[in-house]
Amino acid sequence: MKKEATERALAGAAFELTLEHGLDGFTVEDIVHQVGCSRRTFANYFTCKEEAVARGATSVQNTTELEALLTEMPENVSLLDVLYDLIKMQLTTELLGRLHQLLSLSQTYPVLEPHYLGAMHRMQTQAQETLLDLSNGKHDEIYTYLLINAMYGTILPLIDGRLNVLLPGQVITEDTKPGAVTFDQFLETMFGHLRTGFEQANHPHSS
Repeated sequence: MKKEATERALAGAAFELTLEHGLDGFTVEDIVHQVGCSRRTFANYFTCKEEAVARGATSVQNTTELEALLTEMPENVSLLDVLYDLIKMQLTTELLGRLHQLLSLSQTYPVLEPHYLGAMHRMQTQAQETLLDLSNGKHDEIYTYLLINAMYGTILPLIDGRLNVLLPGQVITEDTKPGAVTFDQFLETMFGHLRTGFEQANHPHSS
């Protein structure tokens, strides 16, 4: 627990310093000074400050809520419903906002881009592991991976703005592109496609 807290503190400090000063405006020494540990401790967790910055963007997940979801889940619940609850819990307003900030930073500082993609991949892998654990051999592994990868393949264009979706907490203003949908509408549409199947989604007028 203490190691996890130290890692989170270092990552959080790196992310906040980047937002405040830019990636070139601080050093690893500034990060460790702010947290109150040594450079050697930093090296136990991260290979470079860019890695810490990316981890800081994703270190806001609510593990308490997740544990409650997993322990209170009915036995006959579908994997798709589990994924829906998992995604709503994981993709909080704060996390989506931070990922959007991290993406913007990676466009300013290209050295951050692989770490942004790595952070997204890590979130995806955690969700895969959670679903596979819950599935416990009851569901086809290919189906489980298909669900997760379809879901996370849609999150990247959501965060980078290619999909015209309002992030949680955002409201329509005069600058909003016409046809924008809310985050809840986006989730309902995406899970609607997953529930009905790709072929039917591609031919909406077929009987």
